[in-house]
Amino acid sequence: MEIKTAEFVISNSSVEKCPETQMPEYAFIGRSNVGKSSLINMLANRLKLAKTSATPGKTMLINHFLINGQWYLVDLPGYGYAKRSKTETAKLQKIISDYILKREQMTNLFVLIDSRHEPQKIDLEFIEWLGENGIPFSIVFTKADKSSRTKLHSTISNYLKVLQEQWEELPPYFITSSEDKTGRGELLDYIENINRSL
Repeated sequence: MEIKTAEFVISNSSVEKCPETQMPEYAFIGRSNVGKSSLINMLANRLKLAKTSATPGKTMLINHFLINGQWYLVDLPGYGYAKRSKTETAKLQKIISDYILKREQMTNLFVLIDSRHEPQKIDLEFIEWLGENGIPFSIVFTKADKSSRTKLHSTISNYLKVLQEQWEELPPYFITSSEDKTGRGELLDYIENINRSL
């Protein structure tokens, strides 16, 4: 898939205020500092489409970007940022869960995982929650350029082993780097294939 146009449409804090269209939506979520904004910018081939922040966990809103006038890329708030108050955390959880559970246009959720780290409890619990709720999702391992090839494959295969303890069938997964555009073609082709099947 070639990205010809990518435009910001709306930011909001409630699923009820999302665009009233029937276009498919592909949402991206992950822990704070997982490289979500960089990945979105790399996919869209735009330097500053999604705002990267010096402060992790800054995205507090659902952000819709219209791609090629045909589908939405949705930037969801990150989860698991320790420096938030309980009230803020609860509010964020509601924004995230309302969108994921209620937004019928959401076609696939991409869960971003930092490929440098061993499996984290918060990610595994989030993935388990998606499974319990029957949410279609894929895993995107980010920052592949930050590790040696051997370390990268070892970390990812370890991750998949941990997932296999809970899942009979593993979700689709992608290995990406925003720096050298690894995985860009595969991810966009995956979205294009889903769009064709709709």
